[in-house]
Amino acid sequence: MLAFLNDLLWGKVLIALLLLVGIGFTLASRFVQFRYFGRMFRILSASQAFQKDKHGHLSSFQALLLSVAGRVGGGNIAGVAVAITLGGPGAIFWMWVVGLMGMATSFLECTLAQTYKRAEADGTYRGGPAHYIVRGLGKRWSWMAGLYSILLLVTFGFGFTALQSYAVATSVGDAFGVPVFYTGIALAMMVGLIIFGGVRRIARVAEFLVPIMAGGYLLITAVVLAMNLDRIPDALSLIVNSAFGLEPAIGGGIGAAILMGVKRGLFSNEAGLGSAPNVAAVAYVPHPANQGVVQAFSVFIDTLIICTSTACIILLSGIYDPSMSTDVGGVALTQSALADHVGDWGRSFVSVALVLFAFSTILYNYYLGENSLNFFKSESPNLYNTFRVAIIGLVCWGSTTDLGTVFGFADVTMGLLALVNLVALLQLFKPGLRVLRDFDDQLRQGIEQPVFDVNRFSDMNVDASAWTIEPEDLERLRAHTGQPSTGTAAAHDHSH
Repeated sequence: MLAFLNDLLWGKVLIALLLLVGIGFTLASRFVQFRYFGRMFRILSASQAFQKDKHGHLSSFQALLLSVAGRVGGGNIAGVAVAITLGGPGAIFWMWVVGLMGMATSFLECTLAQTYKRAEADGTYRGGPAHYIVRGLGKRWSWMAGLYSILLLVTFGFGFTALQSYAVATSVGDAFGVPVFYTGIALAMMVGLIIFGGVRRIARVAEFLVPIMAGGYLLITAVVLAMNLDRIPDALSLIVNSAFGLEPAIGGGIGAAILMGVKRGLFSNEAGLGSAPNVAAVAYVPHPANQGVVQAFSVFIDTLIICTSTACIILLSGIYDPSMSTDVGGVALTQSALADHVGDWGRSFVSVALVLFAFSTILYNYYLGENSLNFFKSESPNLYNTFRVAIIGLVCWGSTTDLGTVFGFADVTMGLLALVNLVALLQLFKPGLRVLRDFDDQLRQGIEQPVFDVNRFSDMNVDASAWTIEPEDLERLRAHTGQPSTGTAAAHDHSH
Protein backbone atom coordinates (compact mmCIF):
# COMPACT_ATOMS: atom_id res chain seq x y z
CA MET A 1 0.00 0.00 0.00
CA LEU A 2 2.82 2.40 0.91
CA ALA A 3 4.62 1.55 -2.33
CA PHE A 4 1.44 2.17 -4.37
CA LEU A 5 0.78 5.54 -2.71
CA ASN A 6 4.43 6.51 -3.12
CA ASP A 7 4.36 5.71 -6.85
CA LEU A 8 1.08 7.56 -7.34
CA LEU A 9 2.14 10.69 -5.45
CA TRP A 10 5.76 10.97 -6.54
CA GLY A 11 5.50 9.43 -9.98
CA LYS A 12 2.55 11.44 -11.27
CA VAL A 13 0.59 13.84 -9.05
CA LEU A 14 3.40 15.80 -7.39
CA ILE A 15 5.55 16.13 -10.50
CA ALA A 16 2.61 17.73 -12.31
CA LEU A 17 1.74 20.05 -9.40
CA LEU A 18 5.35 21.04 -8.71
CA LEU A 19 5.87 21.96 -12.36
CA LEU A 20 2.52 23.78 -12.48
CA VAL A 21 3.26 25.92 -9.40
CA GLY A 22 6.98 26.38 -10.09
CA ILE A 23 6.73 27.23 -13.79
CA GLY A 24 3.40 29.02 -13.35
CA PHE A 25 4.66 31.40 -10.67
CA THR A 26 8.00 31.85 -12.47
CA LEU A 27 6.12 33.14 -15.52
CA ALA A 28 3.45 35.08 -13.60
CA SER A 29 6.09 36.81 -11.46
CA ARG A 30 8.29 37.58 -14.48
CA PHE A 31 11.05 35.23 -13.25
CA VAL A 32 11.21 36.69 -9.74
CA GLN A 33 13.95 34.27 -8.62
CA PHE A 34 16.29 35.61 -11.33
CA ARG A 35 15.17 39.26 -11.27
CA TYR A 36 15.94 39.60 -7.58
CA PHE A 37 18.87 37.21 -7.28
CA GLY A 38 21.36 40.05 -6.68
CA ARG A 39 18.94 41.72 -4.30
CA MET A 40 19.11 38.73 -1.98
CA PHE A 41 22.51 39.92 -0.76
CA ARG A 42 21.35 43.53 -0.27
CA ILE A 43 18.34 42.38 1.74
CA LEU A 44 20.54 40.28 4.03
CA SER A 45 22.91 43.24 4.43
CA ALA A 46 20.02 45.57 5.28
CA SER A 47 18.65 43.03 7.76
CA GLN A 48 21.68 43.75 9.96
CA ALA A 49 19.92 47.04 10.83
CA PHE A 50 17.06 44.99 12.28
CA GLN A 51 19.38 42.69 14.26
CA LYS A 52 19.88 45.48 16.80
CA ASP A 53 16.16 45.32 17.56
CA LYS A 54 15.50 45.32 21.32
CA HIS A 55 12.00 43.84 21.18
CA GLY A 56 13.02 40.19 20.84
CA HIS A 57 12.29 39.80 17.13
CA LEU A 58 14.29 37.41 14.92
CA SER A 59 16.04 38.94 11.90
CA SER A 60 15.73 37.93 8.26
CA PHE A 61 19.27 36.53 8.39
CA GLN A 62 18.51 34.36 11.45
CA ALA A 63 15.37 32.98 9.76
CA LEU A 64 17.43 32.24 6.62
CA LEU A 65 20.06 30.31 8.59
CA LEU A 66 17.34 28.43 10.48
CA SER A 67 15.75 27.35 7.18
CA VAL A 68 19.15 26.42 5.69
CA ALA A 69 19.77 24.35 8.84
CA GLY A 70 16.62 22.42 7.94
CA ARG A 71 17.01 22.22 4.19
CA VAL A 72 20.66 21.17 4.32
CA GLY A 73 20.50 17.70 5.83
CA GLY A 74 21.03 14.05 5.05
CA GLY A 75 19.40 14.54 1.65
CA ASN A 76 22.40 16.58 0.54
CA ILE A 77 24.82 13.73 1.29
CA ALA A 78 22.87 10.46 1.25
CA GLY A 79 19.95 11.62 -0.93
CA VAL A 80 22.16 12.79 -3.80
CA ALA A 81 24.05 9.49 -3.72
CA VAL A 82 20.74 7.57 -3.82
CA ALA A 83 19.54 9.71 -6.75
CA ILE A 84 22.72 8.99 -8.72
CA THR A 85 22.65 5.26 -7.88
CA LEU A 86 18.99 4.74 -8.88
CA GLY A 87 18.48 7.45 -11.50
CA GLY A 88 21.96 7.87 -12.95
CA PRO A 89 23.94 11.14 -13.15
CA GLY A 90 21.03 12.69 -15.12
CA ALA A 91 19.04 12.86 -11.87
CA ILE A 92 21.32 15.76 -10.85
CA PHE A 93 20.17 17.80 -13.87
CA TRP A 94 16.54 17.33 -12.85
CA MET A 95 17.44 18.25 -9.28
CA TRP A 96 18.78 21.54 -10.70
CA VAL A 97 15.52 22.11 -12.62
CA VAL A 98 13.47 21.39 -9.47
CA GLY A 99 15.77 23.78 -7.56
CA LEU A 100 15.44 26.66 -10.04
CA MET A 101 11.66 26.28 -10.28
CA GLY A 102 11.53 25.64 -6.53
CA MET A 103 13.09 29.06 -5.92
CA ALA A 104 9.89 30.64 -7.32
CA THR A 105 7.70 28.23 -5.33
CA SER A 106 9.64 29.04 -2.17
CA PHE A 107 9.30 32.77 -2.85
CA LEU A 108 5.52 32.39 -3.12
CA GLU A 109 4.99 30.21 -0.03
CA CYS A 110 7.38 32.19 2.19
CA THR A 111 6.01 35.57 1.08
CA LEU A 112 2.50 34.31 1.92
CA ALA A 113 3.75 33.00 5.29
CA GLN A 114 5.12 36.47 6.08
CA THR A 115 1.98 38.25 4.85
CA TYR A 116 -0.38 36.14 6.97
CA LYS A 117 1.86 35.71 10.06
CA ARG A 118 0.47 36.25 13.56
CA ALA A 119 2.12 38.33 16.32
CA GLU A 120 2.80 36.59 19.64
CA ALA A 121 2.94 38.18 23.10
CA ASP A 122 6.69 37.46 23.50
CA GLY A 123 7.70 39.49 20.43
CA THR A 124 7.98 36.52 18.04
CA TYR A 125 5.67 35.54 15.17
CA ARG A 126 3.89 32.38 14.12
CA GLY A 127 2.95 31.50 10.59
CA GLY A 128 3.12 28.96 7.79
CA PRO A 129 0.75 27.11 5.44
CA ALA A 130 -1.90 26.43 8.13
CA HIS A 131 -2.11 30.18 8.78
CA TYR A 132 -2.17 31.29 5.14
CA ILE A 133 -4.78 28.63 4.35
CA VAL A 134 -7.16 29.87 7.10
CA ARG A 135 -6.49 33.61 6.64
CA GLY A 136 -6.07 33.56 2.87
CA LEU A 137 -8.72 31.05 1.86
CA GLY A 138 -11.17 31.61 4.72
CA LYS A 139 -12.61 29.71 7.70
CA ARG A 140 -14.31 27.11 5.53
CA TRP A 141 -10.82 25.78 4.68
CA SER A 142 -9.93 25.26 8.37
CA TRP A 143 -10.15 21.50 7.86
CA MET A 144 -7.34 21.67 5.29
CA ALA A 145 -5.20 23.81 7.61
CA GLY A 146 -5.76 21.27 10.39
CA LEU A 147 -4.89 18.38 8.05
CA TYR A 148 -1.70 20.18 7.01
CA SER A 149 -0.69 20.71 10.66
CA ILE A 150 -1.24 17.04 11.51
CA LEU A 151 0.79 15.91 8.49
CA LEU A 152 3.56 18.38 9.40
CA LEU A 153 3.70 17.03 12.96
CA VAL A 154 3.75 13.39 11.85
CA THR A 155 6.24 13.87 8.98
CA PHE A 156 8.77 16.31 10.40
CA GLY A 157 8.08 16.41 14.13
CA PHE A 158 8.14 12.61 14.49
CA GLY A 159 9.13 10.71 11.31
CA PHE A 160 12.08 12.74 10.05
CA THR A 161 13.39 13.40 13.57
CA ALA A 162 13.75 9.65 14.13
CA LEU A 163 15.26 9.18 10.65
CA GLN A 164 17.89 11.89 11.19
CA SER A 165 18.81 10.35 14.56
CA TYR A 166 19.22 6.96 12.88
CA ALA A 167 21.42 8.48 10.15
CA VAL A 168 23.67 10.18 12.72
CA ALA A 169 24.03 7.11 14.97
CA THR A 170 24.78 4.66 12.15
CA SER A 171 27.24 7.06 10.47
CA VAL A 172 29.15 7.67 13.72
CA GLY A 173 29.12 3.92 14.39
CA ASP A 174 30.54 3.11 10.93
CA ALA A 175 33.20 5.81 11.05
CA PHE A 176 34.32 5.75 14.68
CA GLY A 177 32.97 2.49 16.11
CA VAL A 178 30.77 4.20 18.71
CA PRO A 179 27.71 2.08 19.68
CA VAL A 180 24.51 3.62 18.34
CA PHE A 181 22.91 3.66 21.80
CA TYR A 182 25.56 6.01 23.21
CA THR A 183 25.38 8.27 20.19
CA GLY A 184 21.61 8.44 20.60
CA ILE A 185 21.88 9.43 24.28
CA ALA A 186 24.51 12.13 23.55
CA LEU A 187 22.43 13.49 20.66
CA ALA A 188 19.25 13.52 22.77
CA MET A 189 21.01 15.46 25.55
CA MET A 190 22.29 18.12 23.13
CA VAL A 191 18.91 18.45 21.44
CA GLY A 192 17.19 18.77 24.83
CA LEU A 193 19.51 21.58 25.98
CA ILE A 194 18.61 23.60 22.90
CA ILE A 195 14.89 22.98 22.26
CA PHE A 196 13.87 23.90 25.82
CA GLY A 197 15.15 27.40 25.01
CA GLY A 198 12.54 27.84 22.26
CA VAL A 199 12.93 29.29 18.78
CA ARG A 200 15.34 32.05 19.84
CA ARG A 201 17.91 29.55 21.17
CA ILE A 202 17.44 27.33 18.11
CA ALA A 203 18.07 30.38 15.89
CA ARG A 204 21.25 31.29 17.81
CA VAL A 205 22.60 27.75 17.44
CA ALA A 206 21.78 27.77 13.70
CA GLU A 207 23.52 31.15 13.36
CA PHE A 208 26.71 29.59 14.75
CA LEU A 209 26.46 26.10 13.22
CA VAL A 210 25.26 26.63 9.64
CA PRO A 211 28.19 28.75 8.35
CA ILE A 212 30.66 26.24 9.83
CA MET A 213 29.01 23.11 8.41
CA ALA A 214 28.19 24.56 4.97
CA GLY A 215 31.53 26.37 4.70
CA GLY A 216 33.52 23.24 5.60
CA TYR A 217 31.65 21.13 3.05
CA LEU A 218 32.15 23.70 0.30
CA LEU A 219 35.85 23.94 1.17
CA ILE A 220 36.41 20.19 0.75
CA THR A 221 34.45 20.32 -2.53
CA ALA A 222 36.72 23.13 -3.78
CA VAL A 223 39.73 20.92 -2.99
CA VAL A 224 38.18 18.01 -4.95
CA LEU A 225 37.40 20.29 -7.92
CA ALA A 226 40.94 21.70 -7.89
CA MET A 227 42.34 18.15 -7.96
CA ASN A 228 40.13 17.22 -10.95
CA LEU A 229 39.94 20.39 -13.06
CA ASP A 230 40.50 18.53 -16.34
CA ARG A 231 37.63 16.10 -15.64
CA ILE A 232 34.94 18.65 -14.70
CA PRO A 233 33.68 19.20 -18.32
CA ASP A 234 33.28 15.41 -18.74
CA ALA A 235 31.28 15.16 -15.50
CA LEU A 236 28.96 18.01 -16.53
CA SER A 237 28.51 16.44 -19.98
CA LEU A 238 27.64 13.11 -18.35
CA ILE A 239 24.99 14.79 -16.17
CA VAL A 240 23.32 16.59 -19.11
CA ASN A 241 23.48 13.66 -21.55
CA SER A 242 22.13 11.22 -18.95
CA ALA A 243 19.25 13.57 -18.16
CA PHE A 244 17.95 13.19 -21.71
CA GLY A 245 18.72 9.48 -22.13
CA LEU A 246 21.75 10.09 -24.37
CA GLU A 247 23.99 7.73 -22.38
CA PRO A 248 22.87 4.21 -23.39
CA ALA A 249 25.23 2.51 -20.93
CA ILE A 250 23.44 3.99 -17.93
CA GLY A 251 20.59 1.95 -16.49
CA GLY A 252 17.28 3.45 -15.42
CA GLY A 253 16.82 5.72 -18.42
CA ILE A 254 15.29 9.17 -18.61
CA GLY A 255 12.20 8.21 -16.58
CA ALA A 256 14.24 7.10 -13.57
CA ALA A 257 16.46 10.19 -13.87
CA ILE A 258 13.45 12.55 -13.80
CA LEU A 259 11.68 10.67 -10.99
CA MET A 260 14.73 10.49 -8.73
CA GLY A 261 15.74 14.06 -9.53
CA VAL A 262 12.32 15.46 -8.67
CA LYS A 263 11.82 13.29 -5.59
CA ARG A 264 15.27 13.76 -4.07
CA GLY A 265 15.35 17.43 -5.15
CA LEU A 266 12.13 18.17 -3.29
CA PHE A 267 13.20 16.02 -0.35
CA SER A 268 16.40 18.07 -0.12
CA ASN A 269 15.26 21.67 -0.74
CA GLU A 270 11.65 21.26 0.50
CA ALA A 271 10.31 23.92 -1.90
CA GLY A 272 6.57 23.30 -2.18
CA LEU A 273 6.34 21.20 0.98
CA GLY A 274 5.37 24.21 3.07
CA SER A 275 7.91 23.35 5.79
CA ALA A 276 10.23 26.35 5.28
CA PRO A 277 7.39 28.94 5.46
CA ASN A 278 6.90 27.96 9.12
CA VAL A 279 10.40 29.30 9.76
CA ALA A 280 10.23 32.17 7.24
CA ALA A 281 7.24 33.58 9.13
CA VAL A 282 9.30 34.24 12.30
CA ALA A 283 11.44 36.95 10.63
CA TYR A 284 10.97 40.64 11.48
CA VAL A 285 11.12 42.33 8.07
CA PRO A 286 9.77 45.55 6.53
CA HIS A 287 8.02 43.76 3.63
CA PRO A 288 6.84 40.13 3.10
CA ALA A 289 8.63 39.92 -0.27
CA ASN A 290 11.94 40.49 1.53
CA GLN A 291 11.75 37.08 3.15
CA GLY A 292 10.39 35.53 -0.05
CA VAL A 293 13.53 36.64 -1.88
CA VAL A 294 15.79 35.44 0.94
CA GLN A 295 14.10 32.03 1.17
CA ALA A 296 14.42 31.58 -2.60
CA PHE A 297 18.15 32.01 -2.03
CA SER A 298 18.14 29.23 0.60
CA VAL A 299 16.82 26.81 -2.08
CA PHE A 300 19.70 27.90 -4.32
CA ILE A 301 22.20 27.22 -1.50
CA ASP A 302 20.72 23.79 -0.83
CA THR A 303 20.21 22.39 -4.33
CA LEU A 304 22.44 24.32 -6.71
CA ILE A 305 25.43 24.54 -4.35
CA ILE A 306 25.43 21.84 -1.63
CA CYS A 307 23.78 19.03 -3.65
CA THR A 308 25.99 19.81 -6.66
CA SER A 309 29.02 19.61 -4.36
CA THR A 310 28.09 16.04 -3.36
CA ALA A 311 27.45 15.12 -7.01
CA CYS A 312 30.91 16.42 -8.01
CA ILE A 313 32.60 14.45 -5.22
CA ILE A 314 30.89 11.25 -6.42
CA LEU A 315 31.12 11.68 -10.20
CA LEU A 316 34.76 12.83 -10.21
CA SER A 317 35.88 9.84 -8.13
CA GLY A 318 37.02 6.45 -9.36
CA ILE A 319 34.40 4.74 -7.20
CA TYR A 320 31.33 5.49 -9.31
CA ASP A 321 31.13 3.79 -12.71
CA PRO A 322 27.94 4.75 -14.59
CA SER A 323 28.16 1.69 -16.83
CA MET A 324 28.04 -0.73 -13.91
CA SER A 325 25.58 -1.29 -11.10
CA THR A 326 27.04 -0.76 -7.65
CA ASP A 327 26.25 -2.25 -4.27
CA VAL A 328 27.51 0.90 -2.60
CA GLY A 329 24.85 3.58 -2.13
CA GLY A 330 23.72 6.39 0.14
CA VAL A 331 26.20 7.76 2.65
CA ALA A 332 28.66 4.92 1.97
CA LEU A 333 28.99 5.99 -1.69
CA THR A 334 29.73 9.61 -0.74
CA GLN A 335 32.22 8.43 1.92
CA SER A 336 34.01 6.07 -0.48
CA ALA A 337 34.11 8.75 -3.19
CA LEU A 338 35.66 11.37 -0.91
CA ALA A 339 38.15 8.82 0.46
CA ASP A 340 39.15 8.11 -3.15
CA HIS A 341 40.03 11.81 -3.55
CA VAL A 342 41.70 12.70 -0.25
CA GLY A 343 42.44 9.45 1.56
CA ASP A 344 40.71 7.51 4.33
CA TRP A 345 40.10 10.58 6.50
CA GLY A 346 37.49 11.56 3.88
CA ARG A 347 35.15 8.91 5.34
CA SER A 348 35.37 10.53 8.77
CA PHE A 349 34.84 13.97 7.23
CA VAL A 350 31.58 12.86 5.58
CA SER A 351 30.42 11.34 8.88
CA VAL A 352 31.13 14.56 10.79
CA ALA A 353 29.40 16.61 8.07
CA LEU A 354 26.38 14.30 8.20
CA VAL A 355 26.24 14.60 12.00
CA LEU A 356 26.23 18.42 11.81
CA PHE A 357 23.72 18.48 8.95
CA ALA A 358 21.39 16.02 10.68
CA PHE A 359 21.72 17.67 14.10
CA SER A 360 20.70 21.07 12.71
CA THR A 361 17.81 19.40 10.86
CA ILE A 362 16.52 17.77 14.08
CA LEU A 363 16.32 21.24 15.69
CA TYR A 364 14.46 22.53 12.62
CA ASN A 365 12.10 19.52 12.65
CA TYR A 366 11.37 20.16 16.32
CA TYR A 367 10.31 23.74 15.58
CA LEU A 368 8.04 22.60 12.74
CA GLY A 369 6.36 20.16 15.14
CA GLU A 370 5.98 22.86 17.79
CA ASN A 371 4.48 25.24 15.23
CA SER A 372 1.98 22.62 14.10
CA LEU A 373 0.87 22.12 17.72
CA ASN A 374 0.62 25.90 18.15
CA PHE A 375 -1.99 26.01 15.39
CA PHE A 376 -4.34 23.89 17.51
CA LYS A 377 -3.47 25.34 20.94
CA SER A 378 -1.73 28.70 21.07
CA GLU A 379 1.16 29.14 23.52
CA SER A 380 0.67 26.14 25.80
CA PRO A 381 3.87 25.57 27.86
CA ASN A 382 2.72 22.18 29.15
CA LEU A 383 1.94 20.92 25.65
CA TYR A 384 5.30 22.19 24.33
CA ASN A 385 7.24 20.62 27.22
CA THR A 386 5.48 17.29 26.67
CA PHE A 387 6.40 17.47 22.99
CA ARG A 388 10.02 18.33 23.86
CA VAL A 389 10.30 15.30 26.12
CA ALA A 390 8.78 13.16 23.33
CA ILE A 391 11.38 14.47 20.86
CA ILE A 392 14.23 13.59 23.24
CA GLY A 393 12.81 10.05 23.61
CA LEU A 394 12.33 9.80 19.83
CA VAL A 395 15.96 10.76 19.19
CA CYS A 396 17.10 7.96 21.54
CA TRP A 397 14.72 5.42 20.02
CA GLY A 398 15.44 6.41 16.42
CA SER A 399 19.19 5.93 16.85
CA THR A 400 18.78 2.23 17.71
CA THR A 401 15.98 1.18 15.34
CA ASP A 402 16.02 0.15 11.68
CA LEU A 403 13.58 2.63 10.19
CA GLY A 404 12.84 1.19 6.75
CA THR A 405 9.07 1.16 7.29
CA VAL A 406 9.16 4.59 8.94
CA PHE A 407 11.01 5.94 5.89
CA GLY A 408 8.37 4.55 3.52
CA PHE A 409 5.58 5.98 5.69
CA ALA A 410 7.31 9.38 5.96
CA ASP A 411 7.71 9.49 2.17
CA VAL A 412 3.93 9.08 1.80
CA THR A 413 3.04 11.66 4.47
CA MET A 414 5.58 14.09 2.95
CA GLY A 415 3.90 13.60 -0.41
CA LEU A 416 0.46 14.31 1.12
CA LEU A 417 1.95 17.36 2.88
CA ALA A 418 3.21 18.71 -0.44
CA LEU A 419 -0.15 17.93 -2.09
CA VAL A 420 -2.12 19.99 0.47
CA ASN A 421 0.33 22.90 0.31
CA LEU A 422 0.52 22.99 -3.50
CA VAL A 423 -3.29 22.99 -3.80
CA ALA A 424 -3.38 25.96 -1.38
CA LEU A 425 -0.63 27.80 -3.30
CA LEU A 426 -2.54 27.45 -6.57
CA GLN A 427 -5.51 29.19 -4.93
CA LEU A 428 -3.30 31.90 -3.41
CA PHE A 429 -1.46 32.91 -6.59
CA LYS A 430 -3.32 36.23 -6.76
CA PRO A 431 -2.59 37.42 -3.19
CA GLY A 432 1.05 36.38 -3.65
CA LEU A 433 1.33 38.32 -6.91
CA ARG A 434 -0.41 41.32 -5.33
CA VAL A 435 2.19 41.50 -2.54
CA LEU A 436 4.99 41.11 -5.10
CA ARG A 437 3.56 43.91 -7.26
CA ASP A 438 3.51 46.19 -4.20
CA PHE A 439 7.21 45.42 -3.71
CA ASP A 440 7.95 45.99 -7.43
CA ASP A 441 6.01 49.28 -7.50
CA GLN A 442 7.85 50.75 -4.52
CA LEU A 443 11.21 49.87 -6.07
CA ARG A 444 10.13 51.53 -9.34
CA GLN A 445 9.31 54.67 -7.35
CA GLY A 446 12.92 54.78 -6.17
CA ILE A 447 12.30 53.46 -2.65
CA GLU A 448 15.40 51.40 -1.87
CA GLN A 449 13.68 49.37 0.85
CA PRO A 450 9.92 48.87 0.35
CA VAL A 451 7.76 48.85 3.49
CA PHE A 452 4.51 46.92 3.84
CA ASP A 453 1.52 49.21 4.48
CA VAL A 454 -0.98 46.88 6.12
CA ASN A 455 -3.81 49.38 5.54
CA ARG A 456 -3.59 48.78 1.80
CA PHE A 457 -4.17 45.05 2.36
CA SER A 458 -6.97 45.21 4.93
CA ASP A 459 -9.23 43.12 2.67
CA MET A 460 -6.74 40.22 2.86
CA ASN A 461 -7.39 39.41 6.56
CA VAL A 462 -3.81 40.32 7.56
CA ASP A 463 -2.90 40.60 11.25
CA ALA A 464 -2.08 44.33 11.57
CA SER A 465 -0.25 43.83 14.88
CA ALA A 466 2.29 41.60 13.09
CA TRP A 467 3.27 44.55 10.87
CA THR A 468 4.10 47.15 13.49
CA ILE A 469 7.66 48.15 12.61
CA GLU A 470 9.32 49.96 15.50
CA PRO A 471 10.11 53.59 14.54
CA GLU A 472 13.77 53.30 15.58
CA ASP A 473 14.18 50.21 13.39
CA LEU A 474 12.65 52.00 10.42
CA GLU A 475 15.06 54.92 10.93
CA ARG A 476 18.03 52.54 11.13
CA LEU A 477 16.87 50.84 7.97
CA ARG A 478 16.56 54.15 6.13
CA ALA A 479 20.02 55.19 7.32
CA HIS A 480 21.46 51.85 6.15
CA THR A 481 19.91 52.13 2.68
CA GLY A 482 20.42 55.88 2.32
CA GLN A 483 16.65 56.35 2.06
CA PRO A 484 15.24 59.75 3.11
CA SER A 485 12.74 60.00 5.97
CA THR A 486 10.07 61.33 3.64
CA GLY A 487 8.00 59.76 0.88
CA THR A 488 6.17 56.50 0.68
CA ALA A 489 8.08 54.67 3.42
CA ALA A 490 7.59 57.53 5.90
CA ALA A 491 3.88 57.41 5.27
CA HIS A 492 3.78 54.07 7.05
CA ASP A 493 4.75 55.65 10.38
CA HIS A 494 1.19 56.67 11.20
CA SER A 495 0.24 53.07 11.87
CA HIS A 496 3.00 52.62 14.48
